[in-house]
Amino acid sequence: MTQRDWIEKDFYRELGVSSSASDSEIKKAYRKLARELHPDANPGDAVAETRFKAVSEAYGVLSDPEKRAEYDETRKLFAGGGFSGGFPGGQGFPGGFPGQGGAQGFDLGDLFGQGTGSGGAGGLGDLFGNLFGNRGASTAAGGYSGGQRPQQGADVESRLTIPFEDAVRGATMTLNISSPGTCDTCHGSGARPGTGSHTCPICGGAGVVSRSQGAFAFSEPCRDCRGTGRVVDEPCPECGGDGVSTKVRTLTVRVPAGVDDGQRIRLPGKGEPGRYGGPPGDLYVRMSVTPHRVFGRSAKNPNDLTLKVPVTFPELVQGATLTVPTLDSTVSLKIPAGTQSGRTFRVRGRGVQAKKGAGDLLVTVEVAIPQRLDEAAAAALQEYADATKASDPRADLLAGER
Repeated sequence: MTQRDWIEKDFYRELGVSSSASDSEIKKAYRKLARELHPDANPGDAVAETRFKAVSEAYGVLSDPEKRAEYDETRKLFAGGGFSGGFPGGQGFPGGFPGQGGAQGFDLGDLFGQGTGSGGAGGLGDLFGNLFGNRGASTAAGGYSGGQRPQQGADVESRLTIPFEDAVRGATMTLNISSPGTCDTCHGSGARPGTGSHTCPICGGAGVVSRSQGAFAFSEPCRDCRGTGRVVDEPCPECGGDGVSTKVRTLTVRVPAGVDDGQRIRLPGKGEPGRYGGPPGDLYVRMSVTPHRVFGRSAKNPNDLTLKVPVTFPELVQGATLTVPTLDSTVSLKIPAGTQSGRTFRVRGRGVQAKKGAGDLLVTVEVAIPQRLDEAAAAALQEYADATKASDPRADLLAGER
């Protein structure tokens, strides 16, 4: 995909967001659509597959701040296929230009360096060339250079669900991903095997065509060849001439120790393939970590594990030595006499074993209240209550009310 394609595509509409949407709103909209339209969730549904590709393409541009800014600028300058009777904002040139015979004699081609002079020096061809991926390359006459320019592949995002233990310890996982890849039939050429391509008869291989609108003439990407300057003789039956087809790939993903829920892992060069010799995009794997039955992760430091341990009232009052679990084994924890319910103890080095150092295990003790008491226990509890009724734990709390 080149910036030339941006003129005719509304990525904001594809994702169902406004052009002023925040990064989080764009991400939220993409994740919702990706889950609904993913080929794995819609096997054999060609419409859903096409929408999935369009949504992925839109997110690939809008999630990148630089690409989004360039896309917005391109759409702003060339919205609707050209300038609306003048320059952006509707500001025309009622007085014309010197030597042009007024506005009717002004040709925007001169502005882009496509005049009949020595060609291109000083015009805006280089400036607007960047908006179309031209990067300043021009023909000898000063216009846009055509042909099949290398195009980098789009980035792809996928999701991988892993167990809590693998997220903490690290693991090597296998990921099956359904995404665009180089067509196996035409090997990316877009042409049916045994056939070739020819110069586009509409643009003459330039990749752009000139069009007049009122007083102005301007160039736009050729729709027949999609700005490549070449037209295949017979489109590939598998990819329809795009050179790219959706396929299932099996990849090995190394999950580092300590990866957190929602974190992304980048696999360089594993995204969509580039076109015309361009480099491939990247694959971003978003982690979804399954919660553990007893362990959790600290909000302050994800490398610290958390654990809640139920204890009895006598253990808190008299003190005790508890045996508590870790991910690997068990550890002894001494509870001092008079410990309050809800106190947290730190066991050093028993958390996530990350490269930057091991985290800790945070053990929070909570008194367990029995649901029922037998006759002997109830009698003993009443005896305790009678013996301690002179001690009011709420004395300080109610001091101001007396």
